[in-house]
Amino acid sequence: MPRKHFLAPDVEQMYQTIQQQLKGNEIRVVDRDSSENKFILNTYTDRNPGSYYLFEKNSGKLTKLSDINSSLVPAELCAMKPISYHARDGLLINGYLTLPRGDKNENYPVVVMPHDGPWGRDTWGYDDQVQFLANRGYAVFQVNYRGSTGYGKAFRSAGYKQVGGKIQDDITDGVHWLIDTKVANPKKIAIFGGRFGGFSALYGVSFHPELYSCAVVQYGLINFFTYIKDAPPFVKPYLKMTYEMVGNPETDADQLRAISPVFHTDKIKVPLIIFQGAKDQRANISELNQFVRELRKRNVDVKYFLKPNERAYFRSEHNRMEMYAEIEKFLDKNMRVKP
Repeated sequence: MPRKHFLAPDVEQMYQTIQQQLKGNEIRVVDRDSSENKFILNTYTDRNPGSYYLFEKNSGKLTKLSDINSSLVPAELCAMKPISYHARDGLLINGYLTLPRGDKNENYPVVVMPHDGPWGRDTWGYDDQVQFLANRGYAVFQVNYRGSTGYGKAFRSAGYKQVGGKIQDDITDGVHWLIDTKVANPKKIAIFGGRFGGFSALYGVSFHPELYSCAVVQYGLINFFTYIKDAPPFVKPYLKMTYEMVGNPETDADQLRAISPVFHTDKIKVPLIIFQGAKDQRANISELNQFVRELRKRNVDVKYFLKPNERAYFRSEHNRMEMYAEIEKFLDKNMRVKP
């Protein structure tokens, strides 16, 4: 969970004054005046997207300006708890587990949510997708696999050229940890992700079909060759770094082919639901269409939603509402235990 280390005693005193009035909230300073007397604060918790306040240092006065979403009732939402486990090679992996409200503490249907990146991370705080799923009775498992930021240079470097190797092992080992600790019902586990998280979802159901009942893919990465080679101009300056961290399509072709889902449609057996914006600059839509056609030829149950006016993230409220309604129906159908 977030921690602050103070280098200046007066700043520490200011934060302590604010914290006394906003107990249980994380606090971020988002702006200040030139005299550093008036501060705009953003506060949040794992069950509240947060509020904005004006803090006047000289008087200690705190004034609420607005809530990000005043319709939410934090007491009705679910706590996000930090967890940790050891991967198969002994590396400590951290993450978060959000359980539905109630007294139950085992045998949950679980949705595994690997983050996009792979060099980003999940953080403690309010996550609308996590709350959406937990509210519907699913435990939500988020993994900061090796390569994720915030755990030091060695941990980040351990993920280099492991996008289809040890990074995926970390996710798989986390799922086994959930099963071993009896948090998860082993017959009710789904995997859900966007972009690199979408790749991880497809990788999981391709190479560990025994673990997952179904997969949800938002603007997923299906082919590392086209993803790297067709990079738009604004990404070109980062290609050398991509070669070092992910792989070079010329020299690491065998490795990238072995992990790209587009070449492994024969391995996918469980139901999929896929969402994609047609204007997404990082997606090859014709290739994705062919991928879906090939899966359907193999009698894989695939629901595919291609939105013509969307990019990577759906901006239209109508499309977002439809997407989450479809996800809810899809999980409800495929996470039932079959007799």
